[in-house]
Amino acid sequence: MRLFIVLAAVGAAVVPAGPVFAHGAPTTPISRSAACAGNGTSTTAAACKAAKAATGGFLGAFDNVRIAGVNGNDRKVVPDGKLCSAGLADYRGLDLPRDDFPATTVKPGQRLGIAYKGTIPHQGQFRIFLTEPGYDSSKRLTWDDLGSKPIGTFTDPPLTGGAYRMSVKLPERTGRQMLYVVWETSSTPDTYYSCSDLVFPAAAKPVVKKTTAAPKKTTRPVATKSAAPVTEASSPTPEQTTQEPVLAATTGPADDPADVGHWLIAGALGAGAIAGVIALLGRRRRRS
Repeated sequence: MRLFIVLAAVGAAVVPAGPVFAHGAPTTPISRSAACAGNGTSTTAAACKAAKAATGGFLGAFDNVRIAGVNGNDRKVVPDGKLCSAGLADYRGLDLPRDDFPATTVKPGQRLGIAYKGTIPHQGQFRIFLTEPGYDSSKRLTWDDLGSKPIGTFTDPPLTGGAYRMSVKLPERTGRQMLYVVWETSSTPDTYYSCSDLVFPAAAKPVVKKTTAAPKKTTRPVATKSAAPVTEASSPTPEQTTQEPVLAATTGPADDPADVGHWLIAGALGAGAIAGVIALLGRRRRRS
């Protein structure tokens, strides 16, 4: 009897009260693990098949992507490019940078409801991140893609209908983005990680307005007086050399050729008269 009491006391000291493990994963919006892993809901999707093949044909249980002893040092413990798998080999196919994983269609400004299924209830804090503008879904997810602050933090939300229910307001985003949920339990050393693909409306293409160019003003040519054609001087022909020379312009009445002629004629008449007088006087002398 005493031995039984001792064994019972030892067992009570070793086994803590309540559940040992807290398990869970987001089912709304659907997470990659809830869609593809183990007993997921969409294991036949092309991306899920690829994830399974990348993991050696096996994916662990959908609610068990967890690491012990993180103590809030998520960025140090979980390496870039392995956020969806938390760096666990059994889930490495969830890190594939594909755009055909099961996703949830959303829009900026909406209040997104989150249902985090708790298969083993426990208390703890949920930190919810969303990828930053410019996130490239063709590359593996990194901590820098998530920014420095979560868009929502919830501590010990109640378990309702088998899920922890929360909501966050979605900021402005376009295209494919990732909702990343970290659940750090408070009564166990475990922290859980999950990726949920979201699809926002595509970025609007810039509208290029067609502008009609104003008709060019046609300037009518201004008529200008053309200069008289210049005729190049040519060497005179033999016939041209016989033409009369061109007289220079007169500068006064004394230079007029007509006046000179008049003077010559008058002189000739005067000389003739003088000669006649002389002859007449000579005749008279002979008679006397």
